[in-house]
Amino acid sequence: MQIKTAEELNVLFTEEQIQNKIKELASKINDTYKNEEVITICVLKGAVMFAVDLVKHLQMPIQMEFIRLSSYGNSQVSSGKVHAVDISLPDLNNKNVLIIEDIIDTGHTAKFLLDFINNNFKTRSTKFCSLLDKKISRVTDIEPDYYGFEIDDKFVAGYGLDYEGYYRNLKYIGYSNK
Repeated sequence: MQIKTAEELNVLFTEEQIQNKIKELASKINDTYKNEEVITICVLKGAVMFAVDLVKHLQMPIQMEFIRLSSYGNSQVSSGKVHAVDISLPDLNNKNVLIIEDIIDTGHTAKFLLDFINNNFKTRSTKFCSLLDKKISRVTDIEPDYYGFEIDDKFVAGYGLDYEGYYRNLKYIGYSNK
């Protein structure tokens, strides 16, 4: 696939659909944690739009942390090898942790991060929230605690997700037939 312009993308989820789903997810997360403090961990770069919009609707005290992991490079398919670009985190012992990711497909990145947290900290709770869940591509036993939309085997871009570094700034999520 090669996307040359945003016009080549078909809309999969509109801005309105995304924002409505984020409000639904936030409501579920608010019900889970009530007023307990939560440390959110946003997986950069793809999840930044989602994380920022999600935390605006969370009603408990939160701290925001950011890490950079990659399993794609410049490919449309996960390599299966996770590269930790920056994974420095504060002390998560006895804390509620909410990992915020843009998409879970093979599950390699999610498994890597969950294993890292579980091997280095004794959290009070660790939950995983992903905007998109591509179950059809899953090769690990990872399932998100919260997810917005399940998608089939499409390569998607927009709303934080990129194609060769571009299209993160789109307000919608699209896919290409090419």
